[in-house]
Amino acid sequence: MDVATQQSMLKEIFRLVNKRPDHVCNFLEGSALLGGQDTKIIYRHYATLYFAFVVDSSESELDLIQVFVEALDRIFSNVCELDLIFRPDEVSQVLNEVISGGMVLETNINDIVASSGVKKIVSAR
Repeated sequence: MDVATQQSMLKEIFRLVNKRPDHVCNFLEGSALLGGQDTKIIYRHYATLYFAFVVDSSESELDLIQVFVEALDRIFSNVCELDLIFRPDEVSQVLNEVISGGMVLETNINDIVASSGVKKIVSAR
């Protein structure tokens, strides 16, 4: 996927998710930009962070985001936006342990943290 398409998708997802009130469900049926009727956006709002995944109907709804965020929490000792901004390589390593080539590989948080190769980061916040 080229960069222009990625940027269009990010803008579309942000536009769709950002304006939704907190009390509505965390699922959105995919727009034409996201690739079809079988595609949907799942997202979760944690403190000041939004995590959004584009998935097909075979995925286990919010469990995937929960596993990813819990793994980040263990590594970053309470993940925040600064961790995502200043440590993108570590975040990518964790995500690559969960998903590769669009397939969910691992959902056990202990195994993800151990296999990611990322050392636990204790922040001085």
